[in-house]
Order: sequence, then structure tokens, then C-alpha cells
Amino acid sequence: MRTLAKILGVLGIVVLLLVVTATAYGAWTVRRSFPQASGEITLQGLSAPVEVLRDERGITHVYADTEADLFFGQAYVHAQDRFWEMDFRRHITAGRLSELFGADQVETDTFLRVLGWRRVAEKELAIASPETRDILDAYTAGVNAWIADHSGATASVEYAVLALQNPDYEIEPWTPVDSLAWLKAMAWDLRGNMEDEIERALVSAAVGLARTAQLFPPYPYLRHRPIVDEGAVVDGVWDPSADRGAAQAASATPAVPAASLPALSATGDLLGSLDHLLGPAGPGIGSNSWVISGELTETGKPLLANDPHLAPMMPSLWYQMGLHCRTVSTACPYDVAGYTFSGVPGVIIGHNAQVAWGFTNLGPDVTDLVLEKVVGDTYLVGTTPKPITSRTEVIKVAGGEDVEVVVRETEHGPLLSDASTELATVGQEAPAGAIAPPRGEGYAVALRWTALTPGRTMESLRLLNTASDFDEFRTAASFFEVPAQNLIFASVDGTIGYQTPGRIPIRTGYDGKYPAQGWNPAQGWAGYIPFDALPWVKDPGDGWVVTANQASVYRDYPYFLTDDWSYGARSQRIVDLVTLATSDGEKMSADEMRAIQMDSWNENAAFLVPRISSAQVEGTAAEAVALFEGWDLTQQQDSAPAAYFNAFWKNLLLDMFGDEVPEDYLPDGGDRWFTVVRDLWDRPDDAWWDDVRTPEVEDRDAAVTAALEEAADEMAGLQGGDPTGWRWGAMHTLLVQNQTFGQSGIAPIEAIFNRGPVETAGGDSIVNATGWTVPDGYEVDWVPSMRMMIDLSDLDASTWVNLTGNSGHAYHPNYVDQLDAWVAGEQFPFGFTRSAVESAATETLTLTP
Repeated sequence: MRTLAKILGVLGIVVLLLVVTATAYGAWTVRRSFPQASGEITLQGLSAPVEVLRDERGITHVYADTEADLFFGQAYVHAQDRFWEMDFRRHITAGRLSELFGADQVETDTFLRVLGWRRVAEKELAIASPETRDILDAYTAGVNAWIADHSGATASVEYAVLALQNPDYEIEPWTPVDSLAWLKAMAWDLRGNMEDEIERALVSAAVGLARTAQLFPPYPYLRHRPIVDEGAVVDGVWDPSADRGAAQAASATPAVPAASLPALSATGDLLGSLDHLLGPAGPGIGSNSWVISGELTETGKPLLANDPHLAPMMPSLWYQMGLHCRTVSTACPYDVAGYTFSGVPGVIIGHNAQVAWGFTNLGPDVTDLVLEKVVGDTYLVGTTPKPITSRTEVIKVAGGEDVEVVVRETEHGPLLSDASTELATVGQEAPAGAIAPPRGEGYAVALRWTALTPGRTMESLRLLNTASDFDEFRTAASFFEVPAQNLIFASVDGTIGYQTPGRIPIRTGYDGKYPAQGWNPAQGWAGYIPFDALPWVKDPGDGWVVTANQASVYRDYPYFLTDDWSYGARSQRIVDLVTLATSDGEKMSADEMRAIQMDSWNENAAFLVPRISSAQVEGTAAEAVALFEGWDLTQQQDSAPAAYFNAFWKNLLLDMFGDEVPEDYLPDGGDRWFTVVRDLWDRPDDAWWDDVRTPEVEDRDAAVTAALEEAADEMAGLQGGDPTGWRWGAMHTLLVQNQTFGQSGIAPIEAIFNRGPVETAGGDSIVNATGWTVPDGYEVDWVPSMRMMIDLSDLDASTWVNLTGNSGHAYHPNYVDQLDAWVAGEQFPFGFTRSAVESAATETLTLTP
């Protein structure tokens, strides 16, 4: 026994040593890629020293003498902190994920090759202005200077993990196209109503056009104010002081050929295939922004707030940074700070020394799915067959054989339906009608999208960064073609304003709500809405502008933008809070602006709770309904009534629509569905209340009672039988996932990169927009990706918070150091002037030639 004890003791020491060694090796591997943040680094390509100052949150400010050195420095710092993210993104946009991760990504790559983002970016580089090209070249040189000294695990720990399955991968040099192509990915993420087109088509096939229309009600203009409610187009030019123009005639809604439905369904599956890479699309993907005139603020200068709503990512989509020419001049005009995209030069959202700007998604209808009658290598337009153009692309596969992909296009765009290997045989019957083609082999689906035409959005960002007044801001906006955004503005001289930008098509013969008929020459695009005709406002009489993805302009604006707006629950709540805060001579404070960003009041509950509180239920359901008495309708983490109400809402929607709506298009639960149920409320016998799966639920009151009881049972199973102990935050949690290895399915690997879950307040279509989707459960699936509040009276007093942190390196102190503050609604100062930056700096790095 003594011998056995000695052996076991020795084995224990060996095991301990192995654990310590493995831990030390793991820590060494992780830390190898942490950036050098102080001292000096000598680099080829600089003309003079560049300073990089970092604060305790790893937020950087870059100072240089020349424009070229400034963007070289920005690129080098981006690569230091976020290169894996940059490399991954360029593989997405080029359709080259299989080169990283193997054969599982071939289908996704095929879809991306069909979309052709990188090909469009290559064309955009060719038309870029010399000034923009210079910036892209300088940025590219900075990234490549970093790449020259880094590879494998010294670049990022992700490369060490990648080497386990793909040891031959080597980092390629950066190119200007890599930067431009990421803007295409963001345009895709904010693309508009493509999913709505597919949903309308497939739902109408199941329940008919009339009942489908009930699920897409008109925007509630009487309840929810649009962004711009005054002004008109006069002689082709928007005049913000003119009387409103004539109403636009509505287009007829065409029937969707039954033969197209399998192709549309497959196309919908393909759109979803990118969700795990770029995040879900839809009405929840939007933003809040508003700007208040100095006449209504305590400081006497404007206040501007912005929080873009996007998919939660680890690291956050945003990298916070300042870019400063030591001497601002025509040759080096940059003194700007805010949120950037790693891989893209310049600041996306932020301010310079004179002006500030923010974005929300405009969401115009800039995509059309076009049904094509394809026969062999031709497609039909009128009675004329036209040749399909095609090209062959090669997908290289890590650990496998190359795959050839044939990409086919019509005059309308690439054939998305070609990208699915699972595409079913197209339907057997073609539609009747004088211009309908014979049924034959059925229909394919092409994509017509403004982002597939080369544009100049990078030019817009360059001009925004150096704008000094509202006119220059509008000039910059005129180049912001895709993705079309609501742009808000404020300046240190007190001006506030708003501009609708974007390349938005003018349709003829149809309205874009349903897929177009490619064989019908009467349906098409007749150019784009002129920029001069798009709505804008400067120093509005109300003293504020609020944008939150609601209708951008009043109903009778003469051009069609879209009917698929977010339905305005968030925007109207902000309008109401701003109006209340500035009534009776009161002035808005910066703290009140930040408080509005965290508002969690539920408009849907305000309508439903008074109507469901008298429902005749018993037992746990009766105790749960009693929670509504005295509820302030806000959704804080510890709220029991919020937990129960959201469970009721989920069960009500699934009961009402889950019996007839196709499974892939069940209600997401957002403010479109607030409006659907509100409109149905006074029709208690409407067929939508009837759950055809059960004879007990035939009308509204029965549906409400059933949903209340089901919700009580669900909550008891989740959190116990005492309703007073239920908590919204316990079910509404956020897991921040790395886009690659954080979704690997291997728990130890995921633990390296992911963080959370954390409990959150807010909810879907609430100002604090922590979205969730009814069919998927209560977990958060989109978020305010950052929050900022800019004070034009003192830019150093502006405050900011990122979702996670500035660093992209797992376990770095700045990897997730802002998440707790983000959850709590806290924000941090972000100094802008040199003195404020130096005061906050904890480290200084000098890049020397």
C-alpha cells in the first residue's frame, strides 16, 4: 500500500505538472497575439512618425502629419486589434470560406459567388476618385506592414485553432478591394424587404392575397409620426418649406405564379444561410437616432444620440477610434472620431471638430426578386428569348477538391435559384394570362438589387469625415448610395438636420411587394429617384428630428420608397419622451438623452394589458394575470409582469398564426405584429383568431384565454409556480458569440471566444431594442450594437459604449470590458481634443519610418 501511495503521488504530481504546463502554454498562445501598445515599431512605408495613444479601454487615437501616414496608422492599429475579423470578413465577401473551414462552406460560398459582391467591389475601385483611391492605398499599405511581421498564432489565437483542421492556411496580402467589399456585406445586412417579398408570396399561396394583406397592414401614420411630415417636391426638387404634393397612385398587386413557389422557398432558405455570418435581417435590424436643437437643451447646443441595432457579435462590429492630422489643412483635413469598421478606412459614425452625424436604416425597397422563364440557356422577355450570360468560378476547399460553380445572370441580375443544390422541381402549372409564358420547366429567381451596380459609398464616408457644415454634409450624403440610411446631423454652430440618401429605384408596372415577372416588359425600373427630390430638413420647427426606421416621409410623397417600414413603436416612444422632456419650457439634458436610450416601455402591452386583464382564467394563470395590476409596462430584468406578458404574446401569435402560416414565416413578434393584432382586435370572429387545430379556440376571447393559460404553464415550467418570482431577465438573455469558432459546436473552443449569457432589459420593438424572435424563444438575437451621445457644446463631454470591447483578442483586458456597462446603460467619456486624449491615455506607441 505504501508503494501504491507513492506511485499515486508521483502520478498526481505528473498530472499537476501537465495541467500547469498546458495552462501556461494556452496562456502563452493566447497572449502571443496581443498588440504592442507602447514603445516604438519601425515600419516601411511611413514618411514621418505616427503616434497611437490608447486609454484604459483600449480605445485608440492616431496622430500623423500626412493623410497617407494617418490611414497607414489606422490600418496598422486595426490589424493589431482585429485582423482575424478582417481576414474572415474578406473571405465572406469573396465567397472563400471553404478555403478556411472546408467543404461545409461550399454551399454558402456558392451563394456568395452568385451574389458577386467582390466583383462589384472591383468595379467600384475602378471608378473611385483619386482622393478615395489614395486613402485605400495608404490603408492597404498599413495592413500589409502588419501582416509582414505576423502569421499564425502571432496574428490571433483563432489561427492557432484553425491550424488544428487547416494547418496549411497562409495569410494573404490585403488589397483595396478587401476594404470596399465589406460595404457590400453591410448593404446585404440592411438590404430592405427581400424576405417580405418571399413571405408575401408563400403565405398568399397558403391563405390567399386578402388574408395575406391583413398580415402586412398599412403603416399607422395617425399613431406613429414619420421622420419628415412637412415639405414637398416642387419642380423635381425637395423643398422642406413647401406644401405637400399630390398623392401617389397605388400599384396593382400581381398574382404570384404557382410555378415559382418552390424556387422562392429555396431562395428564402439561401437568404437565411448568411444569418449565422452577418446576423439576422428584418425589421428589428434598424437603429435609433435623434438630434435636439440647442434651443431645447440645457447646454444651448445640439445633442445627438445614436444606437444602431444589429446582430450581437464577438468582437463587436464596431472599433472605436480617433483620427487626427497634427495640423489640419487641405492636404491633411482629418480631425475625426467615432466608430469604425475594421478593414475600412475612416470613421463610419461619429463627429469631427465641426459636425456630428448618426445613421439609422432607411429600409427602402431596393431589391426585387424577378421570376424568369428559363429554357435551356435563354430566358424570355415579352416573346423574345434572350441569352443567359454565364461564368465559371472555382471554389478552393481546405482538405478537399476544388469545386466549379457556374454563375448565370439575366438582364435583371444573378439567378439566385441556381445556388441551391436542393432546389426542388419547379411547379407543374404556370399562371393563366395573356402574357404568361407556357408552363414548360417553370421559373427561376433572379435578384435585382441596387448594390450590385458599382457605387460610391466610400466616397461618401470620406466626405462625411471632413464635412464642416450642413451643405457639405448633404454633398457627402449624395454619394451614400447603398445601404440607404437615414442621416441625422448636428453642428457646433447650432444647426441640426436630416437627409434621406440612397439609390432607390423608380418602378413601372408593379410596386415591388411581390416578385416581378421578368418576362413582362411592362414591369421594370425606370431609373432612380433623383437625390434632389429626396426628403431633407434643416432646423425643423419642432426643434428635433427622430429616426428609428419608421416611415421616412408622409404618405402622399410622390415617389414610392417602400411599404415595409418598421411600424414606428420605437420612434413614437422617442418622440413622446422628447416632447415631454422639452414641454413647458423645459430643457433636455445629456442624462435624459442617455436615459431615453435605455427606455423599456412596451407599446404592445399598453394596448393589450387593459384588454386581457379581465379574462376569465383560474389557478396559476389568474395569479399571473394579477401581475398586470399596477405594472408600469416597462421591461426591466427583474420584472415579473414583463416575463408573463411576453410569454402570453408568444403563445398568442403561435396559436393564431401557427396553424396556417408556413413554418418558416411564423410571426417574429415585432411591431408589425403589434399592428396586425390591434387591427384584428375589434373583429373578434375573424378567421385569424380561430385555431383550426382545436375546436375549443374559435374566436378572440377563446384565443386570449388559451394563450394566457399556456403562458402561465410555460412560465411555471421555466421559473416555478409562484408568478411573483418570475423574472424577464432570466429568460431574456444575451450570449455574445464569435462568428466563427464561437459557433463550432465544440464547448471548450466556444468557451475561449464567447461571453455570457447575461440578463438584459428591453425587448423587441422597444427603444432599448434587445430583440427576440417568437419562434426561436426569448433569447436576445439583435441588440443596440453601440450607444453614443454627442454633446456639441463640448465634444470631450460626449459619451459612448460598445457592446463588448475594442479588442478582438480573446482574454485581452479590452475583449469584453464594456459589456457590463452596456447592460447597465452606462456610457464612458471619449475625449476628442489633444489635451483630453492625453489625459486619458495609458499607453503611447510610436510607429516610425
